[in-house]
Amino acid sequence: MRTLVIIPARGGSKGIPGKNIKPLGGKPLIYYAIDTARAIAPDCDICVTTDSPEIIRKVEDYGLEVPFVRPPELATDNSGSYEVILHALKFQESKGERYDTIVLLQPTSPFRRPEDVRGALSLFRNDIDMVVSVKESGANPYYNLFEETVEGYLGISKGKGGIKRRQDAPKVWEYNGAVYVINPESLKLGPMSGFRKIVKYEMDALHSLDLDTQLDWTIAEAIISQNYSNLREIE
Repeated sequence: MRTLVIIPARGGSKGIPGKNIKPLGGKPLIYYAIDTARAIAPDCDICVTTDSPEIIRKVEDYGLEVPFVRPPELATDNSGSYEVILHALKFQESKGERYDTIVLLQPTSPFRRPEDVRGALSLFRNDIDMVVSVKESGANPYYNLFEETVEGYLGISKGKGGIKRRQDAPKVWEYNGAVYVINPESLKLGPMSGFRKIVKYEMDALHSLDLDTQLDWTIAEAIISQNYSNLREIE
């Protein structure tokens, strides 16, 4: 099974300015994604898609060729990941390359491990749309999520509110943004929001950390400084 690994890294970032190449634990954030990608695929099957000359320089300094500069229309605040992924896939296919799966690795998940990607890949089948990494959600619509009724009162979001203990509520999951294993044929039919055959790969909260705010970054630095679970090791 041949896999195309796509690492999206737009130059603009509002929550954490310049985050994709900002040093985390002594190395640019994007290098964590590249290290993980290299553990599962050869460099020729790793595609960093970016509009930023600075990111291109950092990636090529790390020995990985950036095959194209992302078009400006795919590098705005309103650009969707679907169009970015499809553009990268079509670029590779234009060179005669063919892939059985696409793995999307966002740079904002530095504690994702190669074993997480391999685990997600092991769940992939040709008859599904996607395998996606998740973590168990702390907010549960059967227990502690509420909606406002037409009368203006809060009511439990799902079910009738008869669950008294969280452990008795059905488990619910949230995407953690770490690993997406995508069926290329499904992608060509439309955006991932339309996917219906999705299989989960569960990760713990620590390795699910996604860097979106400065607080997230501070937490990541603290984790690395304490060397929790040898997070800096690439297996």
